[in-house]
Amino acid sequence: MTLTELRYIVAVAREKHFGRAAEACFVSQPTLSVAIKKLEEELDLKIFERGASEVSVTALGEEIVRQAQMVIEQAAAIKEIAKRGKDPLAGALRLGIIYTIGPYLLPQLVRSVIERYPQMPLMLQENFTVKLLEMLRTGELDCAIMAEPFPDTGLAVAPLYDEPFVVAVPANHPLAARESISSEELKRETMLLLGTGHCFRDHVLEVCPEFARFSSDAEGIRKSFEGSSLETIKHMVASGMGVTVVPLLSVPKEASPHLRYIPFQAPVPSRRVVLAWRRTFTRYEAIAALRNAVYACELPGMERLSG
Repeated sequence: MTLTELRYIVAVAREKHFGRAAEACFVSQPTLSVAIKKLEEELDLKIFERGASEVSVTALGEEIVRQAQMVIEQAAAIKEIAKRGKDPLAGALRLGIIYTIGPYLLPQLVRSVIERYPQMPLMLQENFTVKLLEMLRTGELDCAIMAEPFPDTGLAVAPLYDEPFVVAVPANHPLAARESISSEELKRETMLLLGTGHCFRDHVLEVCPEFARFSSDAEGIRKSFEGSSLETIKHMVASGMGVTVVPLLSVPKEASPHLRYIPFQAPVPSRRVVLAWRRTFTRYEAIAALRNAVYACELPGMERLSG
């Protein structure tokens, strides 16, 4: 039994496909298949059930894959301990970040890390919360910047900042001249939302649950459209298709001739942005360095948290 074989079975369990697992491991499919068959023969049991279109993990295979992941992490930890003896921050840090934070925080954060910790390059993965959680669990990521709440997966979590929401409306909209807006007033508007899978969509629905009803009633939202990104939705708002809610960090510094961003009346809805990592991850100094790099970013209107 080798670490390579263990990496192969973890990859197949994740991808549910031998071909994709082989690509992820940078080997040919026959090489991966032979290695896994050899391991199954050594253990005298089936780890995977091979179907016509998908591979599934057997009951005992699930336990073996979990144990394999732990062994791989512990082996990596040995290397990290050796590196820390020379430089605690040496080596790349694999960072995940959700779509509604990445475009607005990463430009500053990457510069901040390069300036402060050039020996710790960031390897970035932008994705949905559920995918980042899975990648953390399987060891593909070291840590991730996400917004609470998310399922309790036994991760270590450190708060970074609280981010208020604002309303985006077309420049010629009746609400555009307002100094603040209540969530109650948005019930009568055409609301543009992110598509399913984005956690920010869920945050908006918490602010105004009526958005979920797609109601044609005058007291509710008349229509609702979905977009693939905040920037796409902003363009839709600018063209007069409706209004939306966005996180404050996504508001550009320069005023737009086609959009107005208006604060909410108190209580102002917000989201808590956090850094999460596996409790078994041993590079504590790298986590602390990343947090410091975030705090060094310009975050106007955010409440920095140090708990």
